[in-house]
Amino acid sequence: MNEAAERTEVTAAGQAQRNAPGARAVVSVAHDADEQARNLVGWRQTYDQLAAGRFVGTLTELPLDTMKVFRETTSHTLRQACEVRGDAWWFGIPVAREGEARIDAQPIGAQALALRPGNIEFELLTPAQFSIYGVVVRGDVLRHYAASVERTALEERIPGAPIVQAGAARIERLCRLLARCLDDEGDAHAQSPGAPIPDSERNEVQAEVLAALFDACAGSGEAVVEPASRRRWIVAQARDYVLAHRARPVGVPELCEQLHVSRRTLQYCFQDVLGMAPATYLRALRLNGARRDLCGRAAGSVQDVATAWGFWHLSQFATDYRRMFGMRPSEALRAMATP
Repeated sequence: MNEAAERTEVTAAGQAQRNAPGARAVVSVAHDADEQARNLVGWRQTYDQLAAGRFVGTLTELPLDTMKVFRETTSHTLRQACEVRGDAWWFGIPVAREGEARIDAQPIGAQALALRPGNIEFELLTPAQFSIYGVVVRGDVLRHYAASVERTALEERIPGAPIVQAGAARIERLCRLLARCLDDEGDAHAQSPGAPIPDSERNEVQAEVLAALFDACAGSGEAVVEPASRRRWIVAQARDYVLAHRARPVGVPELCEQLHVSRRTLQYCFQDVLGMAPATYLRALRLNGARRDLCGRAAGSVQDVATAWGFWHLSQFATDYRRMFGMRPSEALRAMATP
């Protein structure tokens, strides 16, 4: 097979992987600015190289059900004419640069992110040795999340301007999360390359990304302060709901919908009543339930107990259990079996 045919075959395989929701992150390398532009699926864009030298670009992309997460690096100064296709929004967070990136001639600061809706062309000017995280989210998903989880209209949280001053802490949190999404190394659930991500993990990742994006766009708004009795009631209702659905991991978005509260209100209530985030407490609740079953006389196998409490990845369950209780679940099971 000649080099051109081989490159075509590899590119086609990569495109198929990038179009498959739930696949692991896919990395592609380009040695031409136009090739780099084509590698990002779902866009209309043209890249003009503005500095001399041999171009090198990389794209690491994770396709999910409701969004795509990617990291793009480019070696040379580029002028990019970009447009996301369809009903979607793009969020871009520059993370490495020798100079300043601009969107529609406006500088993107170190504590800012850029964003644009679909079907609207915009211009990016990016410096040499540039790297940026990107997230493209379906519009219907953003609108539903804003209404059911944030308890507000999308246009009240996502500005029309192309730049949001998010602040250093929110940008750092968002970048850490996106780096974790795109990096399979150290992933306790890592499977063979290209293997699908399980539904529970995929849903959790998407919820985390949406929460971080809305936080970055939120400014300094605070949650509505509920009376003390109402705060305790919200926490109790959340606990009861999770226990009633213990065979699957219940996430914060689902709790917000069920309890008719915003994500910020839910976080405020848990922090005030229990001194921790909702996700932290609810995971601990399920781990304690699993511990009681493992220490019971009719526990069954470790896998049976883990599955009954919504832990579908045995290795991660064992890691979390040991971190929480100082022993492996199998050790707890053996201790009960010992007369």
